[in-house]
Amino acid sequence: MKDSLITNIKGVGPKKAELLKKLNIESFTDLWYFFPRSYQDRSKTKTISELTDGDMVNISVTVLMIVKDRYTRGKKQKLRILAEDATGRIEIIFFNSYYLSNSFTIGEAYDFFGKAAVSHGKVMMIHPDFSDITKNNTQAIMPIYPLVGGLTQKDFWKWQREALERLENNGEEYLHEDIIKKHQLCSEEYALQNIHFPKSRQKLAEARYRLVFDELLLLQLGLFYLRAGATTEREAISLSVDITAEEYISSFKYELTGAQKRVIDEISKDMQSSRPMNRLLQGDVGSGKTAIAQIALYKAATGGFQGVLMAPTEILARQHYDNLKQSYEPFGIKTAFLSGSLKSQERAQVLKDIKSGEVDIVIGTHAIIQPGVIFKNLALVITDEQHRFGVKQRMDLAYKGKNPHILVMTATPIPRTLAVILYGDLDISILDELPPGRQPIKTTVVKPPQKEQAYDFILSQIQKGRQAYVVTPLIEDSDSLDLNSAESVYIELSKRFFPYKTEILHGSMKQAEKDRIMKSFYEGEVQVLVSTVVIEVGINVPNATVMLIENCERFGLAQLHQLRGRVGRGGESSYCFLINEGKNEIAEKRATIMESTVDGFIIAEKDLELRGPGEIFGSRQHGVPQLRIADLSKHIKLLGPIKEQAKKIIDEDPKLISEKYCPIKKKLNNFFPKTGRDFLIIT
Repeated sequence: MKDSLITNIKGVGPKKAELLKKLNIESFTDLWYFFPRSYQDRSKTKTISELTDGDMVNISVTVLMIVKDRYTRGKKQKLRILAEDATGRIEIIFFNSYYLSNSFTIGEAYDFFGKAAVSHGKVMMIHPDFSDITKNNTQAIMPIYPLVGGLTQKDFWKWQREALERLENNGEEYLHEDIIKKHQLCSEEYALQNIHFPKSRQKLAEARYRLVFDELLLLQLGLFYLRAGATTEREAISLSVDITAEEYISSFKYELTGAQKRVIDEISKDMQSSRPMNRLLQGDVGSGKTAIAQIALYKAATGGFQGVLMAPTEILARQHYDNLKQSYEPFGIKTAFLSGSLKSQERAQVLKDIKSGEVDIVIGTHAIIQPGVIFKNLALVITDEQHRFGVKQRMDLAYKGKNPHILVMTATPIPRTLAVILYGDLDISILDELPPGRQPIKTTVVKPPQKEQAYDFILSQIQKGRQAYVVTPLIEDSDSLDLNSAESVYIELSKRFFPYKTEILHGSMKQAEKDRIMKSFYEGEVQVLVSTVVIEVGINVPNATVMLIENCERFGLAQLHQLRGRVGRGGESSYCFLINEGKNEIAEKRATIMESTVDGFIIAEKDLELRGPGEIFGSRQHGVPQLRIADLSKHIKLLGPIKEQAKKIIDEDPKLISEKYCPIKKKLNNFFPKTGRDFLIIT
């Protein structure tokens, strides 16, 4: 399709162009793909006698009289139009709009679209849209765009119509006719014309289906290429089948679950293959993902290679490091910790040991993917709490080795159908079995008047030798938000639970202070830990039996589930109290869902229904394009057929160089955002 700058449209000068730029519209193509947020159906016209109060409707009437009312006692200027059709009369009113009187001629017919007001037999419309029937017939389905101040729908309609005229007869179809026929798609040109100015509801549905299909197909193809799975030239380091972890597993103080054994077998087979492993490990909170990571890293190290485990927070990374170091030392495996908080001399030594191969396993934060970190022979890459990372970060880590095996772990359950597209062509393993002794966490929604009873329950647990978390949405009190802060709650509970010890933990503290507090809580010196969501991941305290979340309406379902998973890690019964001060329907639904189930996969499905995939997908997956028209929560049924189609394209033409698929390559590279390195592995 031919493109041109938006300023080539009549009426778009420098000022309008600046406003359009705020909407990321700078070219005709940008305008074509800036889709309406909703539509006004003006295709059906009612007569005046058919109007009821509150109708949003189109009427065709003839102007009888034009009256300009002057100011009276500070009231607004009023322009009144008296009009009629064969069934009755209506008064059209415009405030402070005398200039519009020149737009109407007595005896001429006009279309008016607006909200009808019917009272005591009198019919009115205030500030409706209008058009001269003889010049421009607007009896149609009209698009409504999400605009910024300074832009009007009427102007935008005019510009969009002009841009679409350039599209006519110039549309270059990028999908082969076989694909179009198989999936019963309209042409892309037809879709763009009818998504903006649909001739009917049926044509709008056809247009939307084609554009949704396009987005999801390009997304799936791009994700295939992101993991470099589109070529057969990549060869990974394959571990010998003789390398086992039986001796190491026998050192565990617990028996592995059947699900853990199954997943370990899947990962072992992957690591023995010359094809790079790309596996997603989904497991609910407490299902034993860390043990899987430990065993996989052990196998990489005993095979003579290096492994890396990257966590999203320093708290979690340090806990992993402490556990793995203690676990690996008896087997002669050397570990190192790497984060941005290391002192320069300590960091330099760690980098030297990684490069020389002196270190077998590296555990750390985002600092691992910095340019100065060079591995000698990296064979295994594991990212923990993958929902905290983007696709690009995962791939940056993979580039540290020569086609290393990749294991992606998440404790945020994702509906399987969504995972299919969210993680491209990763193989999926699910830990669907909790270790013996884990008891369901009893969850109770508490309204503010009953909060004192929840605090009394925490005290009773402390007196039994247990510990508790209290989580708040803010660190400090806010003048603009009526929410409980960690500092104010800490002051209150320190007095309330005295002589038992209460501490406060939040992300603004220095690392040494965080470590001191975490260690004290872990060792039982602190009975109550008041914290922000910094503890969402990263602390495993089996003796903690109560989680109380202040202002739970401020948290999403996935986050609430993660926080609740901090308790119930020992053999004792555990409890979660959700203090709900919200008054909106969504907050009530979230709280009810949390109270009714502890199954992370059910919660994930409900989360998807309530808010779509936004945070699960869009904002977290840095490097992946934002979807403009597709909605993963609504279009899940399309994902399976689209993934099959994407795989067929790649199987037939991995580099998209054939006449059949070459047009897709150009479209694909335009669809995905540009990054420092070529985002798609297509040459």
